[in-house]
Amino acid sequence: MRLMLLGPPGAGKGTIAKKLIDKYGVPQLSTGDLLRAAVKEGTTLGLEAKKFMDAGELVPDKIVIGLIKERLAQRDCAKGFILDGFPRTLPQAQALAEITSLQAVINLDVSDEEVVARLSGRRTCPQCGAIYHVKNIPPKTPGKCDKDGADLIQRDDDKEEAIRNRLTVYRRQTVPLIDHYRAAGILQEVDGAAGVDNVTAAAVKVIENIR
Repeated sequence: MRLMLLGPPGAGKGTIAKKLIDKYGVPQLSTGDLLRAAVKEGTTLGLEAKKFMDAGELVPDKIVIGLIKERLAQRDCAKGFILDGFPRTLPQAQALAEITSLQAVINLDVSDEEVVARLSGRRTCPQCGAIYHVKNIPPKTPGKCDKDGADLIQRDDDKEEAIRNRLTVYRRQTVPLIDHYRAAGILQEVDGAAGVDNVTAAAVKVIENIR
């Protein structure tokens, strides 16, 4: 299976990807993870990427595509993969098509208001990195981490204004991919607000139809 998860920030792509890799035993390919690993290992592409990351700039498509290409060539991708967070733009999608073909693109459809509610309620432990949600995953003691008792914080990018800015960028850059993959006949729409179990079940149904 060669699958991509598409959807706005906060749609639950990472959560659903984890459920699917546990079930099917294929790797999840996240550009963020690939970049961090390449930088840590000091690969040629990793060192190039680090220059841009250290300067606070976006890593160019050429480097990201190179990382994806290297990763897809590894043995564990032979029976399939799940792309999470890539491609983000039409040029990236076109570059990916020159490396491999996708069998299905699952678009997790979530409203802006649902995204804002999910992300703005998120709280993070600055010490251990544990993540909570004021409504969905509250800590035992309000405002305190269950693991180490540290005061939980709301990250700047989880504040409403920042979230809405991210959604604006998403609509401008990534939403055109929906039309692109729909025209290609491989887009599958899933209600991303239906709950983790229901979304996972819908994704599994898509996968079973393409295997």
